[in-house]
Amino acid sequence: MSQILFLLILAGGLYLFVSERLRVDVTAMLILLALVVTRVIGPKEALSGFSSEPAIIVAAVFVISAGLAATGITERIGQWIGRMSGGNEWRTIAVVMPTVALLSAFTHHVMVTAMLMPILLRHARQNSMPASRLLMPMALAASMGTTLTLVSAPAFLLADNMLQRAGGEGLGIFSITPIGIALVLFSMIYIQLMRWLLPRRSGKHDESDYLRIDRYRTELLVLPGGRWATRTLAELKRAIGPEVHVIGWLRDHDERNDLGDASPLLGGDILLIEAGADELKSLHDDPGLDLYAIARFGAKANGEAEGESEPQLVQAVVAPGSEFIGRSIRDLDFSRQFRAVIAGLWRRSGSLAPRLIDTRLREGDVLVLWGLPARFSELAAHHGFLMLVPFRGEGMRRLRAPLALAIMLVTIVCAATEWIDPPLAFLMGAVLMVVTRCVDLKRAYREIDVRIYVMIAGVIPLGIAMEKTGTAALLATGLMHLLHDWSPLAILVMLFTAGALLTQPMSDAATTALLGPIALSLAHALHLPPTPFVVCTALGAVVAFITPIGHHGSLLILGPGQYKFSDFLRIGLPLTIMVAFVCAWMARWLWLGGPLLPHIFH
Repeated sequence: MSQILFLLILAGGLYLFVSERLRVDVTAMLILLALVVTRVIGPKEALSGFSSEPAIIVAAVFVISAGLAATGITERIGQWIGRMSGGNEWRTIAVVMPTVALLSAFTHHVMVTAMLMPILLRHARQNSMPASRLLMPMALAASMGTTLTLVSAPAFLLADNMLQRAGGEGLGIFSITPIGIALVLFSMIYIQLMRWLLPRRSGKHDESDYLRIDRYRTELLVLPGGRWATRTLAELKRAIGPEVHVIGWLRDHDERNDLGDASPLLGGDILLIEAGADELKSLHDDPGLDLYAIARFGAKANGEAEGESEPQLVQAVVAPGSEFIGRSIRDLDFSRQFRAVIAGLWRRSGSLAPRLIDTRLREGDVLVLWGLPARFSELAAHHGFLMLVPFRGEGMRRLRAPLALAIMLVTIVCAATEWIDPPLAFLMGAVLMVVTRCVDLKRAYREIDVRIYVMIAGVIPLGIAMEKTGTAALLATGLMHLLHDWSPLAILVMLFTAGALLTQPMSDAATTALLGPIALSLAHALHLPPTPFVVCTALGAVVAFITPIGHHGSLLILGPGQYKFSDFLRIGLPLTIMVAFVCAWMARWLWLGGPLLPHIFH
């Protein structure tokens, strides 16, 4: 009876996963509740997924990734890619693929894809390359890179969990690395040889591209007695990043053309700069610097209301027919009229005055305003502005980049050597990222993809129920009758294929949770070590690059690259077939004593 109930719940869950009528995390929770209500598993088994090692590691990896992004490490990697690849397509692919694979080994591949996609789109635009020629190799490398370590894909963490529950030793953090190296190298060679199959489409710009902010013009004050006073401009540039362009230098309010990178900064110096949103926010947060307009007019804007709430940055667009058009920022006296300060300005085209305060406003100008939230309601209602929107810049903590990198490396070493249990090692790394202020707590929580965490916690009991009801053993017995005279290599290929097909409509974690117990039972029936069977199943769930719905990273590039379903099938199907044999061959060599090289090489 319990098997029938389990199969009915499983069928309903598969329908919801495939149809996507509900989000995957909601479906996982419904499966969990159904298993408890029907008494297929007990409450303790049902809740075990939330405290499981896979769920803890995945949440910690998201926080560590956020720390790397917040300190500018991922941004510098993107800049390095641009310098190394030049304007050559094959060279760009040759640089991007191993870089992305290495990043995906220690962070979440979807985050890596999301972080590097705008960099590659900009690179393609600047070098007149079709974006579709770059985005698919990047997504493929991100998928293959997850096989370099145990912690980068939930499927491998679930596989490790199953092997431990079955009484085995489980997997080390680098147990599957030999397979991962082979897959990354193989996919790089495959893409270079088969580049003629990649579509040539430039991709479409984001729908909000008309308001895409490249650089704001602003003025930066070196605070007297601050940490940048007496240090050189070159030191400041290294700290704030190459995206900040210094276009002028004022000392005692006189422009100085005789000062350069080697010149020391003095308290009271004003730098005329152009910077992106993240850089502008970072400069405002730096204790040794401030935006000149805020330093000069901020107290006047706050007035007696200072302390009632924290001042904020917002953006306002100058409306057509606005009374502000043609008037300079000096004439408007925003600090008196609106109790706000114009801290920066962006103009799509056209020149700006050397000093921000002398710039005459035009229709469509975007102003960065600083003030108290209570004052912004008057601004939002003013007919001179088209809209008032939050400032989206995230402060970059570049000075803590070496610390963030050290935390990540220490975390990996502790987990790899098992000096600290991997879940605790990654939890330690996540906590250290927050404690050392590499990333603030709000951003750390925001970066955790709760859907993935809840989905993992929900599908772990599915595997437990499959084992407990004997369904896995029953399916394995049926497979044994079918595969009794098959070689171990053929069986490993078959398990990879099953995972590859099922992961297209389902997640890699759900696929592994479903097929993993069958692989375990099949290995026991064959009297062979279970590790290669479970690992090949998980590999099929992770690296099958057949359709865009198989991986979230592929879905991210679908629109920007203007890809079609057939593009993935044309590139991915031959690759996945070959990868299946590579995975099975390497797994047999690692755990079943098979040869590394075919007999033809002996």
